[in-house]
Amino acid sequence: MEQPFVFGVPAEDPHFIGREKEMARLETNFKYGVNTVLMSPRRWGKTSLVNRAVRSIKEKGRIVVQMDIFACRSEYDFYNTFAAAVLQQTASRIDEWKNLAKGFIERLTPKISLSPDPGTTYSVSLGITPKTHTPEEILSLPEIIAERKNSELIICIDEFQQVGEFPDSLSVQKRLRSIWQHQKHVSYCLYGSKLHMMTRLFQRKSYPFYRFGEVLNLEPIPLQTWIPYIQGRFMAFGKKIEEKYIKQICDIVSYQASYVQQLSYSVLLFSEKEATDESFIQAVDDLLAQNNNVFIEQTQSLTTYQLNFLRAVLDGVSSRFGEAAIREQYNLGSPSNITRLKTSMTEKELVELTEKGIVIGDPVLKLWLDKIL
Repeated sequence: MEQPFVFGVPAEDPHFIGREKEMARLETNFKYGVNTVLMSPRRWGKTSLVNRAVRSIKEKGRIVVQMDIFACRSEYDFYNTFAAAVLQQTASRIDEWKNLAKGFIERLTPKISLSPDPGTTYSVSLGITPKTHTPEEILSLPEIIAERKNSELIICIDEFQQVGEFPDSLSVQKRLRSIWQHQKHVSYCLYGSKLHMMTRLFQRKSYPFYRFGEVLNLEPIPLQTWIPYIQGRFMAFGKKIEEKYIKQICDIVSYQASYVQQLSYSVLLFSEKEATDESFIQAVDDLLAQNNNVFIEQTQSLTTYQLNFLRAVLDGVSSRFGEAAIREQYNLGSPSNITRLKTSMTEKELVELTEKGIVIGDPVLKLWLDKIL
């Protein structure tokens, strides 16, 4: 069944729009083996962009491996996910990957799950441990396979910020960088949903992945791209929406792609024949209600100081938190407490550090907080 709008999942045609420039650059990097780091806030469409570029480059004969490491909590969690994805996605048949992995899997007893058509689909669990393989052996596997297949590999890793949370993370990062940077037939596309952690990993000089590859910053999809798309989706379902309401949708959610889609969907549902002031207000209330439980979970354990800090940011304070007048007005505690507040609130992803100072990065969370604080 055709959906009017999509959110919460990667966007595909006809919902993937407005990323022509980024698509062209990412495809070029894939083509020439340039490592790429995608940077943007959450909900701006990184996964959708990568999926689209991957589909395009596969059509041109490249081999791409995609994996999501959100569930990985340790170095060897990552290695198992990494090796299994590389083996499974570089070979369509079990006998083929056994041949490709010769010299690697002999020390393992992999668990293999077959689909009803075992010639085409399977999954594998390897059970790699420090006793079976060194990190260097695992991380070198893509280069070995690329050479054996006489091809180039592109490895795309989603939620890469998880590496920054592993025990002894810096040592893990050093191991990954030291192996990957010397591979001649493998390139990497790394991206994740936690901007503050991704920024730390890739843009701090003291971290191993500094200047690992080209950093591609995603910009908001502009209003003039959203207008024909949203109007077209309304028309496809027998309704109308004026440009002014599309601008209001984009403005209120700060052009975050997933939220634009979600709010547009709510406006469509609350509009009989065309969008109105009333249907727009109802849609915003509906959007807040849909996210209410999530936001409660994010904020229910906050201290008084942390809630006061959020109130200050909501009131437009983006810097100068250490000044006596600001600290007294919002009851933020001592100057040293300000540093702790900034760190804790950033790590909880309730605020973001931008060129303009500290802001609440989630526009719907901002609306919700404005109602309760």
